[in-house]
Amino acid sequence: MSSTFVSNIQNYSIHDGPGIRTVVFLKGCPLRCRWCANPENLTPGTVLGFLSRLCQNCGRCLRACGHGAIVPGEGVYRIDREKCVSCMKCAELCFAGALTVYGKEMTDEETFRKAARDKIFYDESGGGVTVSGGEPLTHPEFVSDLFGRCREAGISTCAETCGCVPWESFEAVREKTDLFLFDMKFADSELHREYTGVGNERILENARKLASAGAEILFRRPLIPGVNDGREETERTAAFIRSLGRDIGLELMPYHRMGAAKYEALRMEYAMGDLPPLPPAEAEKTAEVYRQLGVDCRVSK
Repeated sequence: MSSTFVSNIQNYSIHDGPGIRTVVFLKGCPLRCRWCANPENLTPGTVLGFLSRLCQNCGRCLRACGHGAIVPGEGVYRIDREKCVSCMKCAELCFAGALTVYGKEMTDEETFRKAARDKIFYDESGGGVTVSGGEPLTHPEFVSDLFGRCREAGISTCAETCGCVPWESFEAVREKTDLFLFDMKFADSELHREYTGVGNERILENARKLASAGAEILFRRPLIPGVNDGREETERTAAFIRSLGRDIGLELMPYHRMGAAKYEALRMEYAMGDLPPLPPAEAEKTAEVYRQLGVDCRVSK
């Protein structure tokens, strides 16, 4: 049995693999994508979020904190993160929902028990369990143990990965994973480094190895207007996918701003500024270019 920090278990998802799925979000990620929709999962462990607009200035959190980490402000409170020890006593007493806990240590067994409750929906829809993050393959033992339990129960397994992990992490879970949703953010390494903080050499090499091993793969690209939707980057990506010698599809996920509120809660800067969401119709134009370049491409709904 293994354990790690889980930030959320999302039921009834239809966007993270086939059918109706339960998505288990794990903490920690080697990338720092500017558009990340789950900033609460960038770091391991537990983190406290605070939405000041929900604060009722009731004083419960101030009285609960024994470390002086809750500081009165102008009409609301704020968190002194240097003093916060993540005991989460304040959040337990916050009836307004202004304080949110991201991350709880869970074993693979208790995670499986929660996910297995929806097996009837998996069976009806061809769904199952997906691990996401963060980067779930930074926890290969946990994912392997969880997927092992899923396999024994006849539940489909899917891993959403950025690919930036040692190949040994893929090896640890490959035979227990029915589908890899493999993020292909850039084909160009310098652009990848500029927008994620890390080059993509390891990512592309892992994609080659995974394809050669015969794993079921669907590449996915968060499509960011003005960043990775240009013709040159599109041609590079299509050429890489074709070079794998297999019929592997690509799903485009139009840029959205649904994670912006989390940046506020965590007092983090949202690097994409006021960039508006990308309409699916615009993403469809890029998808058509991929199809013309010989790649089976669709736009995520």
